[in-house]
Amino acid sequence: MNEFEWRRQMRQLQQSHAPRRDLWPAIDAALDLAVAHPPARTTWRRTLAGVAVAASLLLVVGVGWHQWFAPSAPVESAGTTGHADWKPVDPRLAGAAIELDAARLELQLAIEQAPDSAALHRLLRHTERQQAQLRQLADRAG
Repeated sequence: MNEFEWRRQMRQLQQSHAPRRDLWPAIDAALDLAVAHPPARTTWRRTLAGVAVAASLLLVVGVGWHQWFAPSAPVESAGTTGHADWKPVDPRLAGAAIELDAARLELQLAIEQAPDSAALHRLLRHTERQQAQLRQLADRAG
């Protein structure tokens, strides 16, 4: 097949072709049948989707409720953590350790001013977890 034959065949594809028989009566009958008798699988899927949405909503509300009303652990004062003097050997990790320690100290000062702030307590716990991860990373790096 050369390019001229290929182009001729492509032009023939651009022309409209009528189907051998009228398709609309069969399509209409199939739609009527589907509306009158929905398959059990569709009903089951809708039910399952509804249950999944309800469970997801319940999970989100439960987590939000726990975060909002969870009692916060008492925060230690700045000098009692025992990790203020920890400095990793790697200078990249040392910089991160200094930043995390400064953030922890600032959060502890802010908690002294607003001891009932759940958000500050969450941030402090998150910062302390980051410090613990950094210590593990430094130990693995050796």
